[in-house]
Parts: sequence; C-alpha cells; structure tokens
Amino acid sequence: MVKKRLSKSDSLKEIEGFFEDIKNKSPKEILKIKRLAMANNIKLGNKRRTFCKKCFNPYKNPKIRIREGLKNVICDNCGYISRWKIK
Repeated sequence: MVKKRLSKSDSLKEIEGFFEDIKNKSPKEILKIKRLAMANNIKLGNKRRTFCKKCFNPYKNPKIRIREGLKNVICDNCGYISRWKIK
C-alpha cells in the first residue's frame, strides 16, 4: 500500500481542522499532526502551546505560573514544566 503525500495547502487545512477540537485528541494523534507539520515545513505557532511537548497530551487544567517574564505551564499528566517568554 502506497501512502500519498499531502500538498502543503491540504496539510494546512488538515492541521487547522485538527486543532479546533484539541481537547478530545490522543497523544498519538497529536504526534501524527506534528510530524505532518514538520514534513511540510508548516509552523504551528501558538497551537503548539495547547499540548505538552514531552507527553503530547493536550492541556486540560494545567498549573500556570508567571514569574520574571516567563510563563511556566506545568503539565497535569506528566508534570513537565514548559517555559515561554511573555511578549
């Protein structure tokens, strides 16, 4: 069975549709979409902040701390701390 590679515009539409309902997705589905974006050189931007970058679970109720210009988001599943600069 040969898989057909999606064009960049088709991939962008699929990624946009996927992130509309991110709360009900599994880590395997999130990883698949992330790899699709990487294969087509599509930036996820702020969408990547909706899931943990270690366990790929969508954030349901994370702890959020703001300190010294950084936003710390603690994953409720694995406990990993993601840090982003506040613009």
